[in-house]
Amino acid sequence: MNITFFGAARVVTGSCSLVEAGGLRILVDCGMFQGGRELEAQNAEPLPFDPATLDAVVVTHSHLDHVGRLPLLVKGGFKGSIYATPATLELAGLILEDAVSVMEHNAINYGSPVLYSDNDITATMARFAPLDYYEDLEFGASKKVKIKLRDAGHIFGAAFAEIVSEGKRVVFSGDVGNTKMPIIRETDQLPADIDALVCESTYGDRLHEREFDRQGYIEKMVKEAIDRGGTLMIPSFSLERTQELLYDLNDLVDRQKRLPRVPIFLDSPLAIKATAVYRHFPQYYDEAATKLLKMDDDLFNFPGLKMCLSREDSKLINSAPSPKIIIAGAGMMNGGRIIYHALRYLSDPKNTLLFIGYQAHGTLGRKILDGESPVHFLGESVQVHCQVKAIGALSAHADQEKLLDWIGGAPTLPKKVYFNHGEPVPAEAMVKLLKDELGVKGTVVDLGLKVKV
Repeated sequence: MNITFFGAARVVTGSCSLVEAGGLRILVDCGMFQGGRELEAQNAEPLPFDPATLDAVVVTHSHLDHVGRLPLLVKGGFKGSIYATPATLELAGLILEDAVSVMEHNAINYGSPVLYSDNDITATMARFAPLDYYEDLEFGASKKVKIKLRDAGHIFGAAFAEIVSEGKRVVFSGDVGNTKMPIIRETDQLPADIDALVCESTYGDRLHEREFDRQGYIEKMVKEAIDRGGTLMIPSFSLERTQELLYDLNDLVDRQKRLPRVPIFLDSPLAIKATAVYRHFPQYYDEAATKLLKMDDDLFNFPGLKMCLSREDSKLINSAPSPKIIIAGAGMMNGGRIIYHALRYLSDPKNTLLFIGYQAHGTLGRKILDGESPVHFLGESVQVHCQVKAIGALSAHADQEKLLDWIGGAPTLPKKVYFNHGEPVPAEAMVKLLKDELGVKGTVVDLGLKVKV
């Protein structure tokens, strides 16, 4: 069995790995590169393999950096099936449709390329084949390759993928979830006898807040922002982070009455559509959400929440008096409606910008989080005078401790671990920690690295 890494090498985007096993070629994820111009320019480059030679694609979850280049495979002649959990496939369709809209917008405003069309997405979705958690999928004429998905606890429908062939077992983590996240279940235990684990390392050099009171943090941040009488902007990823936030705000505002009612605007068509998918698959909820669903028939809606589907709805937010809360994508402020609100509200010290997710290098969100001011976007130079806050423990990614516990908690330790989906410092930190704590050899992958298992 061979693995070649074609993405997410010393960066956190562009996940794409090729597995050659049992005479078959299986791609695990095919995501877009996101971040600065240099990274994103890689999306327009020719794929480093012939899509027509692939037998199948396995998708771990529906984030753009894991699914964003799937249509390029189909355009390039891929004729196989794209396997993922049913929820992932439904969400991936929404993500790809949104990606086309973003590319078309950027083409008009910045001259960026449009990599594929709505017709390409339709052709891609025709290749979707649901594979639910714990189902066994056997490939090839002699059934030499077996694939199984297990719950990664990262976002709704997310999985880590186990591929077995000719006595070798490889596991691709996808993105490993944080602990004690609402709505979704905890990360499943790794299986035994892993010959190679390809593991993400996004937060491999840091710990999230310990003894974390999730709702307490949200309550504190929201109250402080409301007390200043300004606007609270929350850049939020359309998948999982937004639904978790709505879930918690529903509890804090409506059921527990711990937060005052102020106008809350969900200004993200993608997040609104994605929330509907969550309602389609209640079987994926954790025990607490399942129990709550019996008392509340809608876990993501409450008085004071306004869903803004149209641009007209979005523009009306400007006339709403403060204090108010705006939840909008993109989560790293590298596009979406949040940048228009940022243009309006960043310079006022009464306002607050609250980050609740990872901010990649080169993105507007990362520049602001690192203290840059002024920042330049939409052809303007904007001074950042508002309060800038971040809650790391709301991340959907595991921190260093969770990754170590997850790897070390396998019935038998993996023989080798390859770290991807992480910037150099956190990835190297995981290599050292793994050796010191577990005695397991780890390697930080480079783009194009090919390894034999």
